[in-house]
Amino acid sequence: MGEKTSQILTENWSLADGTPVPKLGLGTWFIDDDKAAEAVRAAVEIGYRNIDTAQAYGNERGVGEGIRTCGLDRDQVFVSSKLAAEVKDHDEAVSSIDATLERMGLDHLDLMLIHSPQPWDDFRGQGNYDEGNLAAWRALEEARAAGKVRAIGVSNFQQHDLENLLTNGTVPPAVNQVLAHVGNTPDELIAWCQERDILIEAYSPIAHGAILEAEEVRRIADRYQVSVPQLCIRYVIQLGTVALPKTANPEHMRSNAQLDFTISELDMAALREIRFTDYGEHSAFPVFSGK
Repeated sequence: MGEKTSQILTENWSLADGTPVPKLGLGTWFIDDDKAAEAVRAAVEIGYRNIDTAQAYGNERGVGEGIRTCGLDRDQVFVSSKLAAEVKDHDEAVSSIDATLERMGLDHLDLMLIHSPQPWDDFRGQGNYDEGNLAAWRALEEARAAGKVRAIGVSNFQQHDLENLLTNGTVPPAVNQVLAHVGNTPDELIAWCQERDILIEAYSPIAHGAILEAEEVRRIADRYQVSVPQLCIRYVIQLGTVALPKTANPEHMRSNAQLDFTISELDMAALREIRFTDYGEHSAFPVFSGK
Protein backbone atom coordinates (compact mmCIF):
# COMPACT_ATOMS: atom_id res chain seq x y z
CA MET A 1 0.00 0.00 0.00
CA GLY A 2 2.41 2.62 -1.19
CA GLU A 3 -0.03 5.48 -1.62
CA LYS A 4 -0.35 8.40 0.76
CA THR A 5 -3.89 8.27 2.10
CA SER A 6 -5.97 11.42 1.73
CA GLN A 7 -7.00 12.92 5.08
CA ILE A 8 -10.76 12.58 4.53
CA LEU A 9 -10.39 8.82 4.07
CA THR A 10 -9.27 8.53 7.70
CA GLU A 11 -12.20 10.55 9.10
CA ASN A 12 -15.38 8.97 10.46
CA TRP A 13 -18.90 9.80 11.51
CA SER A 14 -20.49 7.57 14.17
CA LEU A 15 -23.64 5.51 14.33
CA ALA A 16 -25.82 5.95 17.43
CA ASP A 17 -24.03 3.03 19.11
CA GLY A 18 -20.62 4.59 18.49
CA THR A 19 -19.65 2.42 15.50
CA PRO A 20 -17.36 4.49 13.23
CA VAL A 21 -18.43 4.94 9.60
CA PRO A 22 -15.92 6.49 7.16
CA LYS A 23 -17.17 9.88 5.95
CA LEU A 24 -16.26 9.05 2.34
CA GLY A 25 -17.20 5.76 0.76
CA LEU A 26 -17.36 4.18 -2.66
CA GLY A 27 -20.75 3.75 -4.32
CA THR A 28 -20.94 0.88 -6.80
CA TRP A 29 -24.23 1.51 -8.64
CA PHE A 30 -23.70 0.87 -12.38
CA ILE A 31 -20.41 -0.99 -11.86
CA ASP A 32 -20.78 -4.33 -13.63
CA ASP A 33 -20.33 -7.45 -11.54
CA ASP A 34 -17.24 -8.50 -13.51
CA LYS A 35 -15.61 -5.08 -12.91
CA ALA A 36 -16.65 -4.65 -9.28
CA ALA A 37 -13.85 -6.65 -7.59
CA GLU A 38 -11.18 -4.66 -9.42
CA ALA A 39 -12.89 -1.36 -8.51
CA VAL A 40 -13.09 -2.34 -4.83
CA ARG A 41 -9.43 -3.40 -4.73
CA ALA A 42 -8.39 -0.11 -6.37
CA ALA A 43 -10.46 1.89 -3.87
CA VAL A 44 -8.97 0.03 -0.90
CA GLU A 45 -5.46 0.58 -2.29
CA ILE A 46 -6.18 4.33 -2.44
CA GLY A 47 -7.43 4.29 1.16
CA TYR A 48 -11.21 3.84 0.97
CA ARG A 49 -12.62 1.84 3.87
CA ASN A 50 -16.35 2.15 3.14
CA ILE A 51 -17.90 0.19 0.25
CA ASP A 52 -21.61 0.32 -0.61
CA THR A 53 -23.58 -2.06 -2.82
CA ALA A 54 -27.15 -3.39 -3.13
CA GLN A 55 -29.01 -6.44 -4.31
CA ALA A 56 -30.49 -4.27 -7.07
CA TYR A 57 -27.03 -3.38 -8.43
CA GLY A 58 -26.41 -6.96 -9.52
CA ASN A 59 -22.78 -6.77 -8.40
CA GLU A 60 -22.76 -8.14 -4.85
CA ARG A 61 -20.71 -11.14 -5.96
CA GLY A 62 -18.01 -8.95 -7.46
CA VAL A 63 -17.99 -6.48 -4.56
CA GLY A 64 -17.65 -9.40 -2.13
CA GLU A 65 -14.76 -10.80 -4.12
CA GLY A 66 -13.08 -7.40 -3.99
CA ILE A 67 -13.48 -7.24 -0.20
CA ARG A 68 -12.13 -10.77 0.26
CA THR A 69 -9.10 -10.21 -2.01
CA CYS A 70 -8.17 -6.62 -1.13
CA GLY A 71 -5.45 -7.63 1.32
CA LEU A 72 -7.12 -6.23 4.43
CA ASP A 73 -8.77 -8.03 7.32
CA ARG A 74 -12.54 -8.09 6.95
CA ASP A 75 -13.09 -5.75 9.90
CA GLN A 76 -10.95 -3.03 8.34
CA VAL A 77 -13.57 -2.28 5.66
CA PHE A 78 -17.13 -1.07 6.33
CA VAL A 79 -19.37 -2.97 3.89
CA SER A 80 -23.03 -2.19 3.18
CA SER A 81 -25.72 -3.72 1.03
CA LYS A 82 -29.45 -3.20 0.57
CA LEU A 83 -32.48 -5.45 0.60
CA ALA A 84 -34.32 -5.22 -2.74
CA ALA A 85 -37.11 -2.62 -2.62
CA GLU A 86 -39.64 -5.24 -3.70
CA VAL A 87 -39.07 -7.41 -0.60
CA LYS A 88 -41.88 -6.53 1.80
CA ASP A 89 -42.30 -9.92 3.48
CA HIS A 90 -40.53 -11.32 6.54
CA ASP A 91 -39.60 -14.77 5.24
CA GLU A 92 -38.55 -13.45 1.84
CA ALA A 93 -36.39 -10.86 3.59
CA VAL A 94 -34.74 -13.53 5.76
CA SER A 95 -33.76 -15.63 2.75
CA SER A 96 -32.76 -12.51 0.81
CA ILE A 97 -30.34 -11.38 3.53
CA ASP A 98 -28.79 -14.86 3.65
CA ALA A 99 -28.51 -14.86 -0.16
CA THR A 100 -26.57 -11.57 -0.04
CA LEU A 101 -24.04 -12.99 2.43
CA GLU A 102 -23.68 -16.13 0.35
CA ARG A 103 -23.25 -14.18 -2.91
CA MET A 104 -20.67 -11.89 -1.32
CA GLY A 105 -18.83 -14.74 0.41
CA LEU A 106 -18.85 -12.81 3.70
CA ASP A 107 -19.87 -13.96 7.16
CA HIS A 108 -21.33 -10.56 8.07
CA LEU A 109 -22.13 -7.11 6.73
CA ASP A 110 -21.49 -3.91 8.64
CA LEU A 111 -24.76 -2.39 7.44
CA MET A 112 -27.85 -3.61 5.60
CA LEU A 113 -30.60 -1.27 4.46
CA ILE A 114 -34.12 -1.54 3.08
CA HIS A 115 -33.52 0.01 -0.35
CA SER A 116 -36.81 1.91 -0.61
CA PRO A 117 -40.06 2.20 1.35
CA GLN A 118 -41.96 1.35 -1.84
CA PRO A 119 -41.19 -1.16 -4.58
CA TRP A 120 -39.54 0.71 -7.47
CA ASP A 121 -42.59 0.43 -9.73
CA ASP A 122 -44.63 2.36 -7.12
CA PHE A 123 -41.87 4.69 -5.88
CA ARG A 124 -43.53 7.58 -3.96
CA GLY A 125 -46.84 6.15 -5.17
CA GLN A 126 -50.18 5.70 -3.43
CA GLY A 127 -49.58 2.23 -1.99
CA ASN A 128 -49.19 1.77 1.75
CA TYR A 129 -46.24 -0.49 2.53
CA ASP A 130 -45.99 0.13 6.28
CA GLU A 131 -46.73 -3.50 7.18
CA GLY A 132 -44.35 -4.84 4.55
CA ASN A 133 -41.58 -2.53 5.70
CA LEU A 134 -42.10 -3.68 9.29
CA ALA A 135 -41.96 -7.31 8.17
CA ALA A 136 -38.68 -6.73 6.32
CA TRP A 137 -37.40 -4.68 9.28
CA ARG A 138 -38.13 -7.57 11.65
CA ALA A 139 -35.96 -9.81 9.45
CA LEU A 140 -33.16 -7.24 9.60
CA GLU A 141 -33.50 -6.99 13.39
CA GLU A 142 -33.16 -10.79 13.59
CA ALA A 143 -30.12 -10.76 11.28
CA ARG A 144 -28.55 -8.11 13.54
CA ALA A 145 -29.26 -10.17 16.67
CA ALA A 146 -27.67 -13.20 14.96
CA GLY A 147 -24.51 -11.22 14.05
CA LYS A 148 -25.12 -11.48 10.30
CA VAL A 149 -25.28 -7.70 10.05
CA ARG A 150 -23.75 -5.27 12.53
CA ALA A 151 -26.14 -2.38 11.90
CA ILE A 152 -29.44 -1.95 10.07
CA GLY A 153 -30.99 1.02 8.33
CA VAL A 154 -33.01 2.25 5.40
CA SER A 155 -32.69 4.15 2.15
CA ASN A 156 -35.01 6.66 0.47
CA PHE A 157 -37.24 6.70 3.57
CA GLN A 158 -39.22 9.83 4.36
CA GLN A 159 -40.36 10.93 7.82
CA HIS A 160 -43.58 8.88 7.83
CA ASP A 161 -41.71 5.74 6.78
CA LEU A 162 -39.13 6.23 9.52
CA GLU A 163 -41.78 6.94 12.18
CA ASN A 164 -43.40 3.60 11.31
CA LEU A 165 -40.17 1.76 12.19
CA LEU A 166 -39.33 3.93 15.20
CA THR A 167 -42.80 3.41 16.67
CA ASN A 168 -43.39 -0.22 15.81
CA GLY A 169 -39.90 -1.71 15.47
CA THR A 170 -37.54 -2.74 18.25
CA VAL A 171 -34.23 -1.42 16.88
CA PRO A 172 -34.19 2.16 15.55
CA PRO A 173 -32.71 2.63 12.06
CA ALA A 174 -29.01 3.51 12.29
CA VAL A 175 -28.85 5.06 8.81
CA ASN A 176 -31.05 6.64 6.15
CA GLN A 177 -29.32 6.73 2.76
CA VAL A 178 -30.91 9.40 0.56
CA LEU A 179 -30.45 11.35 -2.64
CA ALA A 180 -28.65 14.49 -1.45
CA HIS A 181 -26.50 16.82 -3.51
CA VAL A 182 -26.06 20.46 -4.43
CA GLY A 183 -29.39 21.31 -6.05
CA ASN A 184 -31.33 18.74 -4.02
CA THR A 185 -30.72 19.17 -0.31
CA PRO A 186 -33.48 17.61 1.82
CA ASP A 187 -32.73 19.90 4.79
CA GLU A 188 -35.79 19.05 6.86
CA LEU A 189 -35.31 15.30 6.53
CA ILE A 190 -31.59 15.56 7.29
CA ALA A 191 -32.25 17.65 10.42
CA TRP A 192 -35.08 15.34 11.56
CA CYS A 193 -32.85 12.27 11.22
CA GLN A 194 -29.84 13.89 12.86
CA GLU A 195 -31.99 14.88 15.86
CA ARG A 196 -32.77 11.18 16.26
CA ASP A 197 -29.18 9.94 15.82
CA ILE A 198 -29.96 8.48 12.39
CA LEU A 199 -26.86 8.97 10.25
CA ILE A 200 -27.60 10.29 6.76
CA GLU A 201 -25.67 8.86 3.82
CA ALA A 202 -25.76 10.86 0.59
CA TYR A 203 -25.85 8.86 -2.63
CA SER A 204 -25.28 10.48 -6.03
CA PRO A 205 -23.53 13.49 -4.40
CA ILE A 206 -22.51 14.64 -7.89
CA ALA A 207 -26.15 14.33 -9.10
CA HIS A 208 -25.17 11.37 -11.26
CA GLY A 209 -22.88 13.72 -13.18
CA ALA A 210 -25.62 16.15 -14.19
CA ILE A 211 -24.36 18.89 -11.82
CA LEU A 212 -21.16 19.23 -13.89
CA GLU A 213 -23.00 21.59 -16.24
CA ALA A 214 -24.16 24.00 -13.51
CA GLU A 215 -22.38 27.33 -14.04
CA GLU A 216 -23.13 28.67 -10.55
CA VAL A 217 -21.57 25.60 -8.93
CA ARG A 218 -18.53 25.80 -11.21
CA ARG A 219 -17.94 29.42 -10.21
CA ILE A 220 -17.83 28.50 -6.52
CA ALA A 221 -15.56 25.50 -7.22
CA ASP A 222 -13.18 27.75 -9.16
CA ARG A 223 -12.87 30.06 -6.15
CA TYR A 224 -11.61 27.14 -4.07
CA GLN A 225 -9.46 25.90 -6.96
CA VAL A 226 -11.18 22.52 -6.85
CA SER A 227 -13.27 20.53 -9.32
CA VAL A 228 -17.08 20.56 -9.27
CA PRO A 229 -17.15 16.93 -8.02
CA GLN A 230 -14.73 17.79 -5.20
CA LEU A 231 -16.87 20.76 -4.17
CA CYS A 232 -20.05 18.66 -4.28
CA ILE A 233 -18.58 15.81 -2.23
CA ARG A 234 -17.17 18.24 0.34
CA TYR A 235 -20.60 19.92 0.51
CA VAL A 236 -22.49 16.77 1.57
CA ILE A 237 -19.78 15.87 4.09
CA GLN A 238 -20.10 19.35 5.64
CA LEU A 239 -23.84 18.71 5.91
CA GLY A 240 -22.86 15.92 8.32
CA THR A 241 -23.53 13.08 5.90
CA VAL A 242 -21.52 10.18 4.51
CA ALA A 243 -20.66 10.82 0.84
CA LEU A 244 -20.95 7.84 -1.52
CA PRO A 245 -19.75 8.95 -4.97
CA LYS A 246 -19.86 6.13 -7.51
CA THR A 247 -16.92 5.45 -9.80
CA ALA A 248 -14.92 2.53 -11.12
CA ASN A 249 -12.12 4.86 -12.24
CA PRO A 250 -9.13 4.93 -9.83
CA GLU A 251 -8.20 8.46 -10.95
CA HIS A 252 -11.68 9.66 -10.03
CA MET A 253 -11.45 7.78 -6.73
CA ARG A 254 -8.22 9.67 -5.93
CA SER A 255 -9.60 13.00 -7.07
CA ASN A 256 -12.85 12.53 -5.12
CA ALA A 257 -10.81 12.13 -1.94
CA GLN A 258 -8.78 15.35 -2.40
CA LEU A 259 -10.95 17.35 -0.03
CA ASP A 260 -8.54 19.23 2.22
CA PHE A 261 -10.46 22.50 1.96
CA THR A 262 -13.47 23.87 3.85
CA ILE A 263 -16.47 25.49 2.20
CA SER A 264 -17.34 28.75 3.98
CA GLU A 265 -20.71 29.13 5.72
CA LEU A 266 -21.67 31.74 3.13
CA ASP A 267 -20.93 29.40 0.23
CA MET A 268 -22.63 26.46 2.01
CA ALA A 269 -25.75 28.64 2.30
CA ALA A 270 -25.55 29.57 -1.38
CA LEU A 271 -25.10 25.92 -2.43
CA ARG A 272 -28.04 24.92 -0.21
CA GLU A 273 -30.32 27.34 -2.07
CA ILE A 274 -29.61 25.92 -5.53
CA ARG A 275 -32.52 23.94 -7.01
CA PHE A 276 -31.70 21.42 -9.66
CA THR A 277 -34.06 18.84 -11.13
CA ASP A 278 -32.89 17.88 -14.63
CA TYR A 279 -31.00 14.57 -14.53
CA GLY A 280 -31.04 14.28 -18.33
CA GLU A 281 -30.98 10.69 -19.54
CA HIS A 282 -31.01 9.43 -15.95
CA SER A 283 -34.42 10.99 -15.17
CA ALA A 284 -36.00 7.64 -16.06
CA PHE A 285 -34.71 6.13 -12.79
CA PRO A 286 -37.29 6.38 -9.97
CA VAL A 287 -34.90 8.16 -7.58
CA PHE A 288 -34.26 10.90 -10.18
CA SER A 289 -37.90 11.24 -11.27
CA GLY A 290 -38.60 14.19 -9.02
CA LYS A 291 -41.12 12.28 -6.92
